[in-house]
Amino acid sequence: MRTRSRSLLALAATVAALSLTAVTPAAAAGAVLTTANGDVAVGDVLNASLATGTAATLYSSATGTSGVSCASSGFNATVTANPTAPGTATESLSAHTFGTCTANVIGVLGVTSVTVNNLPYTASVGSDNTITVTPASGSVIQTTVVLRTLLGSINCVYQAASLTGTTSNTDNSITFTGQQFAKSSGSSLCFANGYFTAKYAPVTDGGAGVNVN
Repeated sequence: MRTRSRSLLALAATVAALSLTAVTPAAAAGAVLTTANGDVAVGDVLNASLATGTAATLYSSATGTSGVSCASSGFNATVTANPTAPGTATESLSAHTFGTCTANVIGVLGVTSVTVNNLPYTASVGSDNTITVTPASGSVIQTTVVLRTLLGSINCVYQAASLTGTTSNTDNSITFTGQQFAKSSGSSLCFANGYFTAKYAPVTDGGAGVNVN
């Protein structure tokens, strides 16, 4: 009987150990957005600038190099939901800026400004390392580019229904590649479509890099 009891106890201990092993990874995953300090809290403001050595570009074609290039860009986004991973966290993108911009478009002398309109946007960050940026209901994502030309200043307005990017924990980055905008207004010097590419890294919360789980 003692041998049988010991066998049953050993079996029970093994099952318990296997059960703990099975649940530990999920329990350890925490929230979708985390830092070295723990889960990112709702209400925290995330910040990021362009990755070192990169530029934010709005080119006239998906594979070309003609258009507008900005040496600086950054954003602020407030976390509005951060559920347990796997899942989708959401953020309110309240500021997105561009600076030190140039243009290599024929007839254009320079770039006065690049302004993101219709803020805030909603950014949805998934455990599958995708990020989707969408406007408020009934609105659009819109950017106004003011160009200097021989004939004076012109406004080129570009719109998109949404933007899709990818995240990486390697460098706490968000990358947008060839996201298409269509011209909604502007002169013939404004190219018909703009393809937006930018890499922001690192994305931080209080100075700590943000990971996506």
